[in-house]
Amino acid sequence: MPAPGPEPIALSFASDRTLRVAFGESPDPAAHRQVRRLLRRLDQRRLDGVEDLSPAYATLLVRFEPRRVAPSTIAAAVRELLVDLEDEPLDAPRRVEIPVRYGGEDGPDLTDVARHAGITPEAVVALHAGVRYEVHFLGFTPGFAYLGTVPPPIECPRLDEPRRSVPAGSVGIAGAQTGVYPAATPGGWRLIGRTPLTMFAADRAPMSLLLPGDEVRFVPLAGGVAARADA
Repeated sequence: MPAPGPEPIALSFASDRTLRVAFGESPDPAAHRQVRRLLRRLDQRRLDGVEDLSPAYATLLVRFEPRRVAPSTIAAAVRELLVDLEDEPLDAPRRVEIPVRYGGEDGPDLTDVARHAGITPEAVVALHAGVRYEVHFLGFTPGFAYLGTVPPPIECPRLDEPRRSVPAGSVGIAGAQTGVYPAATPGGWRLIGRTPLTMFAADRAPMSLLLPGDEVRFVPLAGGVAARADA
């Protein structure tokens, strides 16, 4: 059987001031590249009345001011930008390394993740640090980057009860995603380590250390659980 083609692009109004462009309904690398291409075109075109752009895995929300521009005008302009979207070039990914001290007080859930996977904590570290992750989008709190995807053996569910406060720099796993908490905040991801890097700073340009499209690799630090692929 031939491989399934891309899902049709769907435009719908999520509110009286928000247009939703969907390239599918599930996380998919090809769909996410289309999101980035449309985001690039919208950034370049700077349509009148558009106030904000919110990319996600397979969707892009276009927020506009309806007193300045009619919804139908926004929809028509976006449809025009979708023509030959595959021809829109994407910048080469910026590579970022994030040092992490795994386990112990910095990664209180590492042992639970290992138990869930049926492997040792050292093997969890080896798997987590052994691949490169793409920054899909920023959300939840300023500077929080959703990275995907973790190797299947270490996918794990969120905590049943979120912590009231997660230390800044904590590295967590939730499902197939991983990410770094940029500030102390409540959270329910499984914490496996912590980085000393400042992920978000309002007086820095850009404010977020990670940006959509970046390629991220985690590097184990001395003093934490060491990575052993054969553990």
